[in-house]
Amino acid sequence: MDYARRALQSARLLFDDGDRVGVINRAYYAIFYAANAVLEMEGLERSKHSGVLAVFRQKYVKTGQIEAEFSKIYGEAFESRNESDYQRISFPSRSEAEKAIDSAQRFVERIEKLLGEQK
Repeated sequence: MDYARRALQSARLLFDDGDRVGVINRAYYAIFYAANAVLEMEGLERSKHSGVLAVFRQKYVKTGQIEAEFSKIYGEAFESRNESDYQRISFPSRSEAEKAIDSAQRFVERIEKLLGEQK
């Protein structure tokens, strides 16, 4: 979870610096690292982004261990990061960057809670 927390902190610093593209990237990575951390606890870690998302949804969302809203948060972050990093369709707005940080914060906190429950 250290990587997730560091990515979230980086997103906040980038926001303060006005780098909204960087915010979208680091907020997504906070989610990716948190999801991979919980998968790793069960020997299910994946390296491909789409693989982490798919296994996370299958193992935790479909079984009800994680609420569906976190699947949506993850999916939206995945799409936003792809658009921001690769397609460069538009520059993320301030509100999009704020939402990305808020969503990543909620996701990381939820995974930390789940990890605490599994101990």
